[in-house]
Amino acid sequence: MSPSPSNVLVPVLLSGGSGTRLWPLSREAHPKQFLPLLDDLSLLQQTVKRLEGLPNLGKPIVVCNEAHRFMVAEQMLEAGFEAGHIVLEPVARNTAPAIAAAALVALESGDDPLLLVLPSDHQIADVAGFRAAVTEACSAAADGALLTFGIVPTAPETGFGYIKAAPGEGARSVARFVEKPDAETAASYLASGEYFWNSGMFLFRASAFIAELARHNPAMLEACRAAVVNARRDPDFWRLDADAFAASPSDSIDYAVMEKTDHARVLPIDVGWNDVGSFTALWELAKQDAQGNAHRGDVIALDCRNTYAHGDRLMALLGLDDVIVVDTADALLVAHRDSVQRVKEIVSQLKTDERGETQLHRKVYRPWGNYDSVDAAERFQVKRITVKPGARLSLQMHHHRAEHWVVVRGTARVTRNDDVFDLNENESTFIPLGAKHRLENPGSEPLEIIEVQSGSYLGEDDIVRFEDVYGRDSQG
Repeated sequence: MSPSPSNVLVPVLLSGGSGTRLWPLSREAHPKQFLPLLDDLSLLQQTVKRLEGLPNLGKPIVVCNEAHRFMVAEQMLEAGFEAGHIVLEPVARNTAPAIAAAALVALESGDDPLLLVLPSDHQIADVAGFRAAVTEACSAAADGALLTFGIVPTAPETGFGYIKAAPGEGARSVARFVEKPDAETAASYLASGEYFWNSGMFLFRASAFIAELARHNPAMLEACRAAVVNARRDPDFWRLDADAFAASPSDSIDYAVMEKTDHARVLPIDVGWNDVGSFTALWELAKQDAQGNAHRGDVIALDCRNTYAHGDRLMALLGLDDVIVVDTADALLVAHRDSVQRVKEIVSQLKTDERGETQLHRKVYRPWGNYDSVDAAERFQVKRITVKPGARLSLQMHHHRAEHWVVVRGTARVTRNDDVFDLNENESTFIPLGAKHRLENPGSEPLEIIEVQSGSYLGEDDIVRFEDVYGRDSQG
């Protein structure tokens, strides 16, 4: 039975990312969409919030890396939105397979909704203008168009792809998609008034996208359909079948569909869009002083112009022009503004050197809370662990390390082999190597403990889980 066309507008939020362009603020395990880079809300939460007020709005579908699933769920709830589905990618396969999986999940309900596809890490200043553009685009999408939003360019940018639009007003045919141009070509695009930045935002009916994918990339659709049909589902997540999804070609929606279909339309918009793709973009978005300096955190700057500084501890800048300074607990970046696009080269070098700073921050977030690696050396490691009220870690054991726990705030309920007991502030216990153990917070306030690990191997993969309320394996 064919799905019934619906006027419901279902947002599809793409929440991938490898955490390279804004390193060291972003990491593989904590990419930029989860960071509060511009205010107290993360970019993902800002994306969700700007949907409020759209007509016929359905629950969002979020497509994300399996390792990010708990951050997505928590940040969505903090923003006041319940995700309709959180679809987990076992491997990265670019935007076209991610969108195909979301469209197939949307069609599972028996309805055929309109899908508003949005990257979760962009910034839009004119939220009212964005909502008006989406509302305008819905009529074209309802008639079968695969619509993309083109951004009215403000400069001859060489870091974006462009869309040449056919003459007309409102949503119009796409003349062609073009790759990132050189400076001279970009200047000619800007002068012509016919070209728009490719925003990566789309609006179309779910069945219309699936039909065009079937026409232009059937192998991708077959793999994505198998990944959805064989997905493991629970109340919180759709876990796409790993083998089927990995078999899909890896391609962007532009290459897989938009550049080939006869149904592509573009709606030019001017809404203060920014893809937050570099520290220069953050500098442009932030509030600047009379000398062009934009700082976030405790910063003193003397005789500085056009600088950007971001950090949690006191930073002092003196006599600097056009410099970016980003300070985190475990890494410091200092770069000229003209070189920030090369941050990915630093990340590549760190990966070659097998440095962990590309993957994790010093503070690591888990579904139960977080831990901060305060100190480490050969055969010991010290962590500050915070457990949310009512949360519990897995029942686990370690082959290579013992642990000492000291409660500094709250009440800890400890399981150690067959014993279960509570510890209050300033009390401590010892977890021998090989002992089954669990830490939980039975109280209504956060629990904080200091954990001292000692042993021959202290890696996070030395965890054998026997029971876990979050469904993680030994590596999750």
